[in-house]
Amino acid sequence: MADPTVRLLGIRHLGPGSARSVLEALTEMEPDCILVEGPPEGHRVLPLLVHEQMKPPVAMLIYSPDNPGKAVYYPFAVFSPEWQALSFGLKKHIPVRFMDLPQSNWLALSEDEPETAAPDSESDTVDDPGEIGNNEQEDSETDRGANHQHADEVSEHEDDLLAHLHEHSDGEKLDALSIRRDPLSWLARAAGYSDGERWWEHLVEQRRDNREVFQAINEAMTTLRKELPEQRPDRMEPLREAHMRQTIRSAQKEDFKKIAVICGAWHVPALDEMPPAREDAATLKGLPKIKVDATWIPWTNSRLTYASGYGAGVTSPGWYHHLWTSNGLVAERWMARVARLLREEDLDASSASVIESVRLAECLAALRGRPLAGLEEMMEASKSVFCLGSDVPLRMIQHKLIVGEVLGEIPEQTPSIPLQKDIEKEQKRLRLPADAGEMVKDLDLRAENDLARSHLLHRMELLGIRWGLVEKTTGKKGTFHEVWRIRWQPEFSLLIIEAARWGKTVAEAATAFSTHKADETHSLPELTQLLDKSLWCNLPVEHIMQRVENEAAIADDITHLMGAVPPLSEIARYGNVRKTDTSAVSHIINGLVARVATGMSAACASLNDEAASAMFEHIIALNSALSLLQNDELTALWHDSLGRLANDFGIHGLVSGRACRILKDAGTISAEEAATRIGLALSRATDPGQAANWAEGFLRGSGLVLIHDEALFAVIDEWVSALSDDTFTTVLPLLRRTFSTFTRPERRQMGERLVSGPRKHRTPVPQSDFDQSRADAVLPVISKCLGLS
Repeated sequence: MADPTVRLLGIRHLGPGSARSVLEALTEMEPDCILVEGPPEGHRVLPLLVHEQMKPPVAMLIYSPDNPGKAVYYPFAVFSPEWQALSFGLKKHIPVRFMDLPQSNWLALSEDEPETAAPDSESDTVDDPGEIGNNEQEDSETDRGANHQHADEVSEHEDDLLAHLHEHSDGEKLDALSIRRDPLSWLARAAGYSDGERWWEHLVEQRRDNREVFQAINEAMTTLRKELPEQRPDRMEPLREAHMRQTIRSAQKEDFKKIAVICGAWHVPALDEMPPAREDAATLKGLPKIKVDATWIPWTNSRLTYASGYGAGVTSPGWYHHLWTSNGLVAERWMARVARLLREEDLDASSASVIESVRLAECLAALRGRPLAGLEEMMEASKSVFCLGSDVPLRMIQHKLIVGEVLGEIPEQTPSIPLQKDIEKEQKRLRLPADAGEMVKDLDLRAENDLARSHLLHRMELLGIRWGLVEKTTGKKGTFHEVWRIRWQPEFSLLIIEAARWGKTVAEAATAFSTHKADETHSLPELTQLLDKSLWCNLPVEHIMQRVENEAAIADDITHLMGAVPPLSEIARYGNVRKTDTSAVSHIINGLVARVATGMSAACASLNDEAASAMFEHIIALNSALSLLQNDELTALWHDSLGRLANDFGIHGLVSGRACRILKDAGTISAEEAATRIGLALSRATDPGQAANWAEGFLRGSGLVLIHDEALFAVIDEWVSALSDDTFTTVLPLLRRTFSTFTRPERRQMGERLVSGPRKHRTPVPQSDFDQSRADAVLPVISKCLGLS
């Protein structure tokens, strides 16, 4: 650079090799000012970076208070070059500043573009990681001796790079945007590597002393940028680089003599040769601006990976952290961690296996001409020695060690909104920590603390913050227990900011949101679902109840009325378990069921196949809901309406068949009467398609009724046998669809029944051989086993 007061350090975001090189350069340079690529709005919260409670990974969140959905994250890990540079300056009381384009301008300019999880400032790195993460290795004489060779190697490839790019442009137009986003891949092609990750690993990450690489990489980036088309598709890049240059000029005007600039290597050529200041001032003049705030939020290793959508991520943050914190014996300590993990999962991992895996990894590195074993060699050695060739333990190592679910921590003094503080207070009060690892919580709703935990989780879910998911339970856990699978995600911080407009506490915000949602919703099923959720949250529901009554009074769609009953039945049946008053719910259910029973016949007339299938599902759901309520009056009213449907062979067979099946299972009609109705529905006078639909409605979902009811089995068998060839071909798809809903054992037993022929009746046991007193003696034991009183 022409100005000796400025030193440009082009880095790879989230690269431990770059981070170590930056620290060495700063220590040698002893700067009096440090400029870092980042949002200037973050300067207010920058002192918290060196707070003793700050533990990366963390992210700086820049958001618009008026529109929290418009926000960006700037993630940092302990091995981030930016993090190390900022820590170096703050601890030594050196002025530290961010120099990227302010997010107040950036967000204003991008209001018409889709929201992104991370700004381009974090995606313009000099690489695009591949499958295996970069390697930062222990110091060695071999590595030190190769430093100058590696640095010169980049410059030697510049001529090859030019030739390669010109050769490529003959057959294909250069894509400026793809080169800008992944310049390393283009350099790697010129150097003969398959991808940019391997090239960067070979040149930078596999050694500790790489200060000369800064100059070599800068020259390579300069060469690459010269080959780009003149018009760049990224409109933000010129603005960002103009602001960076203006920030450098501002520092120079303050008479700083040793200015260190840490930025993505791609930007170095633009900062090395500065145009006149008036040109940059003109570029930045008149930019729109919005109000933004900044804060710190915890981050996780999984959010540092490419799989999470973070453009400047790495595939192996856990491995990088190991490299950064391990001073020597990298391979030995890594394999010891692998063995410890496997032992925790009850898998064999002996000390001899650790020694053998280290030897194998080092041998693989030597065969490949590498000074030390990297992650690729570690993984191959682990798969061979520990996993015995299996990929299953290897995936666990990938998830828990190479990536690692580590959640960062931020100081209590970090700026936050009242809702965030209330959530943190509730988490401490209820002993429900926000953890990046998945936890399973079995909550007993009869216990006060567990009930409060359930209320908190449900309220946050209502606000769109899905901290946990409820798992379906059976048996003893069906009524009084909730099983939650919870995991805290970093983006919840932004969702909390969005939800803050509804209130300052979780309860207040959830209540306001449910009220607003009730006013906006005009669908009766959606309103009853909202009522159900609000009761799970233990929120006031008077307003929602009034809305349900109002909509139920004017609703004329029978399916809407039917869809509203199941959520209300859950409330009426289990509300008392959660200590909620549900007396008003029963009144609404009575009115809904009465209207459904009255209008069912008219609603089921003239249904096509699609409408009949939808009505079929509504009938099943409503019948299950009424079975849950165990209300004899409502059940009798419902069965009376189903009886009319079962006797009406003019409606769709799917509906009529299911009505008959429900009445038979409930015992409302006898087995003989059911067999008579089946015989009529499947008689030759009935259209074959209608008969097949009726059979599907009656049988779908359970073949046990055919297996245990010999009379019914005989009727179905006779009907199918009597079909002509053409008719059988016509109804075969319907029959296949019906029988596909049976389980495999059920279908097998039916096949065996057909092969063996009619079942012979067993001779009944004579009454004289039955000892009633001995049978009575067993009943108390059986009752106790079944939990009966």
